[in-house]
Amino acid sequence: MAPPNALSCALFLVLAFSFAGLIQARWLGSRWSRRFDWPLDAGLRFRNRRLFGDNKTARGFIAMVPASALGFALVAAVMTTPSWPLSLAQYLALGAAAGFGFMAGELPNSFIKRQFDIAPGQAPSNRVGHVLSALIDRLDSVVGMALVLGWLVPVPVSTWLIVIVVGPVLHGLFSVLVFRWGGKARAA
Repeated sequence: MAPPNALSCALFLVLAFSFAGLIQARWLGSRWSRRFDWPLDAGLRFRNRRLFGDNKTARGFIAMVPASALGFALVAAVMTTPSWPLSLAQYLALGAAAGFGFMAGELPNSFIKRQFDIAPGQAPSNRVGHVLSALIDRLDSVVGMALVLGWLVPVPVSTWLIVIVVGPVLHGLFSVLVFRWGGKARAA
């Protein structure tokens, strides 16, 4: 499979994940999502500290994985030249995998924060740690998605450069939406 046009591929990813982000933000702000507010780490500990903490719950995965699948399929259906020569079913599967990677990409960062005794939803108290934490919080999901997607289909390097610039901005905007819609305690 030949690599797609870099700009077209970046636009595809931004549109598909923007759609998925809106669905997830709405879901996290809903009362129905609270039923799935159980921690992914099930309370397990490493070095007497939680693996991920109470903020990493099934709620995000339950929304992002199918929303990404749907976002990929919708964007592929409306783009005149889709990024990859795949069937609609393959776009659904690719979107689900990318959405899973997006959510799983947050877990290593949460694990590291718990090991440094940084409470869930909080940032380090020193200035450098705070800035570094904010940057990683915006990039971890994009990196997780990139690893999964790059393993499954060819993606030009320049696509990732575009997504790494645009993705964290969008991620921050969706964090504000989730906060405003009542889905999390701080806008981050």
